[in-house]
Amino acid sequence: MSDALLSAICLVAVLEGLFLFAAPDGWRRAAAQLHAMPNRQLRLVGAISVALGLLALWWVRR
Repeated sequence: MSDALLSAICLVAVLEGLFLFAAPDGWRRAAAQLHAMPNRQLRLVGAISVALGLLALWWVRR
C-alpha cells in the first residue's frame, strides 16, 4: 500500500477515536439510529458519503 493510503486510514482511525472520546453518548445514540435503519437506507447513506468523500478528495487534490 502507498504511504498516502496508509496515512488516510490512520487519520480515519484518529477521527473515529476522537468522536468516541469526545462524545461517547452522542456516538452511541447515532449508532443506535443507524442500527434501526433498513439496509436500503443505510446503503443510500453510505453511497452519499462515498460520493461526497470522493468529491472532496478531488477538490482538495486538484
